[in-house]
Amino acid sequence: MMNIKFGTDGWRAVIAKEFTFDNVRIVAQAIADYVKGSSVYSRRKGLKRLIVGYDRRFMSDIYARLIADVLTANRVKVYLTLAPTPTPAISFAIKARQLDAGIVVTASHNPPVFNGIKVKTHQANSADEKVTGAIESFLGKTKPKLLVTGRQAAGPRQEMIDAGVDYINFLKAYVDIKRVKRLKSKVLVDYMYGAGIGYIEAVLGRPANVQAVRCHDDPLFGGVNPEPILRNMRYSASYMKEKNFDLCLALDGDADRIGALGPGGRFITSGQIIALILLHLFQNRKLTGAVVKTISGTTLIEKICAKYGLTMFETPVGFKYISALMLKENVLIGGEESGGIGFCGYIPERDGILSSLLLLEMLAFRGKRIDKVIGDMEKEYGVFCYDRIDMKYPFEKAQRLTVRLKKEAPKKVAGKRVLEVKTYDGIKFILEDSSWLLLRFSGTEPIIRIYAEADSDKKVKRLLSAGMDITK
Repeated sequence: MMNIKFGTDGWRAVIAKEFTFDNVRIVAQAIADYVKGSSVYSRRKGLKRLIVGYDRRFMSDIYARLIADVLTANRVKVYLTLAPTPTPAISFAIKARQLDAGIVVTASHNPPVFNGIKVKTHQANSADEKVTGAIESFLGKTKPKLLVTGRQAAGPRQEMIDAGVDYINFLKAYVDIKRVKRLKSKVLVDYMYGAGIGYIEAVLGRPANVQAVRCHDDPLFGGVNPEPILRNMRYSASYMKEKNFDLCLALDGDADRIGALGPGGRFITSGQIIALILLHLFQNRKLTGAVVKTISGTTLIEKICAKYGLTMFETPVGFKYISALMLKENVLIGGEESGGIGFCGYIPERDGILSSLLLLEMLAFRGKRIDKVIGDMEKEYGVFCYDRIDMKYPFEKAQRLTVRLKKEAPKKVAGKRVLEVKTYDGIKFILEDSSWLLLRFSGTEPIIRIYAEADSDKKVKRLLSAGMDITK
């Protein structure tokens, strides 16, 4: 058995190197042992029931069948998706069918050489460290069980389903489709060759003002990572400028994150998207509840919550922290800097497709182009510019720097006085003009991430430069 380690959102590894048939079977057996042995599921009588889905990566469908067969051989009832399916649709199926867990074969936004396995709990959210740690404890303990005569021996314990049907019907009920269909904006959808292909059109009924690109199978993702950030959206930015689109919506590889571009291909930050949808839910839909942001999230959310008296929670980076709050609190919306957003009255998970539909619904209510709506928001709450850089940084050096900054934080950063230092996830310096700088170190790879927000792009660059100086 090669080294298998679950990270912040499942296990990911290089195809044919660590992500092999044998290792996938080992992980499947460990999941089966966990589900059958965990006290969480002991109250559920009869066969344990799991759903297995997959994305459009190289051989994802074959890996999914391997997993399904191991689970079936362990006397687990398996629902295997008929086709590549968005991760949110798998999570929704867990809730709708009251299943014990779910498995998605996906490496999300990682490079095409990777594949992975995400585990979803009976609550339809991502497995936390307690669950993944328990699964890891079973790795290699039991030899993977196999079906004796292949898939023909699966019988009634394995069922092929289209998990997209119920999911699409739910989205049609959640979103005001009639209003969205009256939207005049010309919309481009960039599926980035991912599992979300066709879902927005399936919900909206293929309106004439919505066009999709990068919407066929390509396991190499057109030469970029399927992550909806500016450097990976150059194609759609160029296309929308050429064809005069008003808005571009983009989904990552498994469709649980959103990215967006405004007129002329101008990037719309995740913070702006979360703020726009928050204002829409509160002002147009008249909904209320708590709001959750991560430590790397925009101060804009704080200002909106302060104005309307909404409770705001701030968490470490990672949607699992937002999800945990969604299970305990009445959360209206929770979002992270990487484009993952979750909503009330749904599942405690992020959903790029629903985020896209709600952004369109917001525009339909406002009757304005996205740049005009953002302009109105900036007049009300101020301008918030954001950027992030990632650098290689040795683990040992990162530990020394963290200790030093916690002990002796600088009094000024980029010429601005430091008012507060937060250290619960990285080191965040909040400055006198409400700008901020955050240094975070990856727990799984030798990388430092430097985040900054200010009221101009020039100030953001200055802050990022200051952040790089601090790391030296």
